[in-house]
Amino acid sequence: MAKNLLIVESPAKAKTIEGYLGKDFLVKSSYGHIRDLVKDDMGIDIDNNFAQTYEVPADKRQVVAELKKLAKTAETVWLASDEDREGEAISWHLFETLGLKEQNTKRIVFHEITKPAILKAIETPRNIDYNLVYAQQARRVLDRLVGFELSPVLWKKVKPSLSAGRVQSVAVRLIVDREREINHFSSTADFKVTAQFSTEKGKELIKAELPQRFSKAEDAEKFLNDCINATFNVNSLEVKPAKRNPAAPFTTSTLQQEASRKLGFSVARTMQIAQRLYENGKITYMRTDSVNLSETAIAAAAAEIKSAYGEKYHQPRVYKTKTAGAQEAHEAIRPTYFDQHTINGDNTEKRLYELIWKRAIASQMSEAIFEKTSVHIGVNTRKEEFLAEGEVLKFEGFLKVYLESTDDEDDDNENNNLLPPLAKNQALTLNEMAATERFSRPPARYTEASLVKKLEELGIGRPSTYAPTISTIQNRGYVVKEDRDGKKRDYTAFILNKNQVTKYKKSEITGAEKAKLFPTDIGEVVNDFLVEHFKGIVDFNFTAKVEKQFDEIAQGLQNWTKMLHAFYGPFHDEVENTIENADRATGERLLGTDPETGKNVYTKVGRFGPLVQIGEVSDNENDKPRYASLTKTQSIGTITLEEALDLFKLPFQLEDYQGKEVSVGIGRFGPYVKWGDTFISAPKNIDPLSIDNEKAMAIINEKIDADAPIASYQNMPVTKGTGRFGPFIKWNDLFINVPKAYNFNNLSQNDIEELISKKIEKESNRFIQQWPVDKIALENGRWGPFIRFGKEMLKLGNNPATKQKFTAEELASISLEEVKKLIVAQKPDAFETKKKATAKKTTAKKK
Repeated sequence: MAKNLLIVESPAKAKTIEGYLGKDFLVKSSYGHIRDLVKDDMGIDIDNNFAQTYEVPADKRQVVAELKKLAKTAETVWLASDEDREGEAISWHLFETLGLKEQNTKRIVFHEITKPAILKAIETPRNIDYNLVYAQQARRVLDRLVGFELSPVLWKKVKPSLSAGRVQSVAVRLIVDREREINHFSSTADFKVTAQFSTEKGKELIKAELPQRFSKAEDAEKFLNDCINATFNVNSLEVKPAKRNPAAPFTTSTLQQEASRKLGFSVARTMQIAQRLYENGKITYMRTDSVNLSETAIAAAAAEIKSAYGEKYHQPRVYKTKTAGAQEAHEAIRPTYFDQHTINGDNTEKRLYELIWKRAIASQMSEAIFEKTSVHIGVNTRKEEFLAEGEVLKFEGFLKVYLESTDDEDDDNENNNLLPPLAKNQALTLNEMAATERFSRPPARYTEASLVKKLEELGIGRPSTYAPTISTIQNRGYVVKEDRDGKKRDYTAFILNKNQVTKYKKSEITGAEKAKLFPTDIGEVVNDFLVEHFKGIVDFNFTAKVEKQFDEIAQGLQNWTKMLHAFYGPFHDEVENTIENADRATGERLLGTDPETGKNVYTKVGRFGPLVQIGEVSDNENDKPRYASLTKTQSIGTITLEEALDLFKLPFQLEDYQGKEVSVGIGRFGPYVKWGDTFISAPKNIDPLSIDNEKAMAIINEKIDADAPIASYQNMPVTKGTGRFGPFIKWNDLFINVPKAYNFNNLSQNDIEELISKKIEKESNRFIQQWPVDKIALENGRWGPFIRFGKEMLKLGNNPATKQKFTAEELASISLEEVKKLIVAQKPDAFETKKKATAKKTTAKKK
């Protein structure tokens, strides 16, 4: 048995490190956290200085048992989890759970997985930094308190199954505020004048723009008319040298932003790939808010720049972190070895690595040198001057390797023209002039990248929180990331060509969005409720202040329990007051009155989503409100009375097709076409009221083609389709997911037989016992047997008779009544609710 047991977080990292250490070291993985706060209750004793109750989850018990056994026989245990607060907490949890002793436990950290870095860490061990542990505990406890106490308030006052979180709620507020800013934005129009000139030779083209714009069409038209038969000369020109410096190496935030802009990666995906690169020893630690490079890294970058590009491309630089509250990390994200321009790996790993390499190497390169030219062009009939700007790259410097992207690139920016040689007073020939109507733009919606940038600017969250925050608000249904089609917009243009001004009416598509974050209706309702009743929780300054307090705890400047007591008292009082006094929140908005009935028309969030309601809720059975669901492109905040009333035209009948009735409607999952008894989902963003006979036939034919058998198996047809969880094939009422390893568009008979046989085998092992009438089953799951009750998955627990886990034989013979008792133990009113619902249906049928 090895003298030394070294514990890291991931198996990939363990494998890499084991190769660097001798036979005296055994390297094992904890697979991340080995324990967490208990799940059945809050797990925090508020009256006992926020003491926590932890548990080892079922899937980690075997790992813990193995590590305990190995730790007992090892002379020294080395805790080598990551160097941030989360990593320090993991080391502390390992120390506590494995029952380690201080005298034979050493804590080490390293920023890169290289042999020199690992050996240096072994030479310089330290103790667990409890200040970092307390900072992580404070964050975990505070977030558990907020979630545990706020979520039940939302269940009672908004909708069941909702949840709230400290950083997540602030992120949602940013997106809601931005959406409302866009909805309330009133666009203004003016006319932009551009011109194309040529020199006397007539070969060289010069693009220029009038710096000022015209607010009225007649003024723009008059300007063009005044330019008929006018002469144009170069009034002045100015040539200035310009320089551009490279961006700093990546932090977590800037990597997420640039990977989104350049590679199209989501924030979560970027971090998953970066984690693999780090664990495989390709890059330094990927959770950092520092832009510093070590002296070793600067020297390695210098050597590579001089070797690959030459001495003149090298310029050493030291960057300083500007982000408020930056802490912990020692170095920016960089390649482990600068002489590796690329790596072997899958395409995503290769692309992200190359982005990191280019950014890091460019940060140590020379500035790019330009020659910037500004030309003022006068017209003899007007006092205004046209401006032509261009630049010539004299020395590329760092641009040989890398150019940073931006979030707000302006499509109209034409300042980087290459201008021909020009002289003062030189005459120019006008080729064409245009005055084009242009509209002011609302603020841009957030992308994942720009949201990360905003959170960082506000000092909210830390490198480790950005990705889970953005994933969480989408998973909870408060925010959606999607593309949206633009709308057609008309505009006016005047063109001066061959001494004649012509007016044109043109159109363009505006407002198209790609991969933007939109708040959902329930997201807006929850946000408004929290802003009204828990302003502190969603206040940007408060959230940033809390982050600063965590930093102070990490530095040993503040006591973590005192910080929590100061927060919890006022917060708990707010919770109690809100539960007792706050009204239920639905986001209800009065749109007007229905002209046919004279009843009020409302929009709000209902049990199954956003809806429109005509009439008031009353006990009169003959005067009940009418309801209609909103389409996916509508929201309760922006829908108009006219649009709301249109929804009640649904469903409507169309012409029969192939002898079956056709109708169009809208349900919980969006618009649909019903053909006979078959419901067919319509395209996601289509307006159901726009579906006519032709569109309905196209949707039906597409469904017919999709449902056409692609093969047969055991004399039964096999069809294929794409659903919420990806591509699938269907056989004998079984839906079988098709993994990426298969070519879905060209499945062979062998592929189909293999997929079906695997599914049959899996299904045969799935059920232990079934009672379909009662919607109850005993099933084998990933973590062991469980009870499925309707759509719920319930714990099986222990056998009441033996107090031990049920054996396979006991489960095979257990009765339905015994299973019902196990269900009632977890959900006391489970069958009462069912009886009431059945009784209600029976009463309704009798009436």
